[in-house]
Amino acid sequence: MNAIATIARAAGSRLKSATPVGMIPQIRRPEFDFSSDMPKYWWDNNPAKTLLLAALSSGFPPGERFFIDSVRHYQDRITDPELQQAIRGFIGQEAHHSKEHKALNGYLQEQGINLQRLEREIQDFMDWMREKFTPERQLAHTVAVEHFTALMAEEFLLKYDALDEMDPRIAPIWAWHAIEESEHKAVAFDVYKSIGGSEWVRLSEMLVVSVVFPVFTSIHLTQLMREDGQLYNLKAWSSLLNYLWGKPGVFRKLLPSYFKYYSPSFHPWNHDARGLVEKAKRRWLSKLN
Repeated sequence: MNAIATIARAAGSRLKSATPVGMIPQIRRPEFDFSSDMPKYWWDNNPAKTLLLAALSSGFPPGERFFIDSVRHYQDRITDPELQQAIRGFIGQEAHHSKEHKALNGYLQEQGINLQRLEREIQDFMDWMREKFTPERQLAHTVAVEHFTALMAEEFLLKYDALDEMDPRIAPIWAWHAIEESEHKAVAFDVYKSIGGSEWVRLSEMLVVSVVFPVFTSIHLTQLMREDGQLYNLKAWSSLLNYLWGKPGVFRKLLPSYFKYYSPSFHPWNHDARGLVEKAKRRWLSKLN
C-alpha cells in the first residue's frame, strides 16, 4: 500500500492544473435581512425541503472554518503567485459564508428550528478530525467536500428551480453561496496537488465523505422533522425525495460528475460551469448590497 501511495503521490504532483487563468475568487461582503414575517417553510412551503437546507446550513460555520484552516496550513508552501491570490480569495469567501450562515442559523433558531445542537455536533466532529487526521488528510477532506458542494451549487441550486421556489427574501443567500462555491471549487484541490498530496489519501477520503456527509445530513434532517412535528408528513417527504431522486432527480443527475472524482485525470474545472455561474451572477448578485 505504501508503494502504491508513493507512486500515486508522484503522479498526482505532476498533474497540471486545469483552473482557468485569472480565476481568482472574488471576496464579496453582502448582508442579508431575514424578515420576521417570512414563512417558516420558505422553500416551496415544504417542511422537508426547508429543513434539509437548514440542516446543511447548521454545518457551514464550523465546516467553513475547518476548510480555511486546512488550506491555510499549507499556504506558505505555495510558490505560484496566482494560486496564492486564489487562496486569499478562498479564505475570504469561506469566512463570509461562515458569518452569514451563522446569522441565518440564528434566525432559524428564533423561528423554532433548533440548529444550535446540530452545529455543536458538527463542531465536535471537526475538532475530532483536527485531532485524529494528518494535515494532509484534513486537506483531502476539504477537497472532497468542496467537490460535493460545488456539484450541489451548480447542478442543484443554480441549474434547477430550487431558488425560484424559495421565498425571495431568503433565496439570495443560497444563490450567492452557490456562485462562490463554484468560483473557488478548485482552490483546495490545486493546493493539494501543489504540495504533492497522495492520491490514495484523496480518493480514500472521498469514500469517507461519501458516507459521512449523507448520513449526517439524513440523521439531522430526520431529527429536525421529528422536533417540528413533521416526521410523518408523507407528502413533504415524497416531494423532497421526488425532487432529489425522481423528476428532475437532481442528485441522481449528479452521479456521473461525482464518479469522475475517482479518475486519475480529475480536476474540478473539467466541468466548466462559468456560463451557468455568469448567468446566476447577473440575476442574483446585482440585488445584493
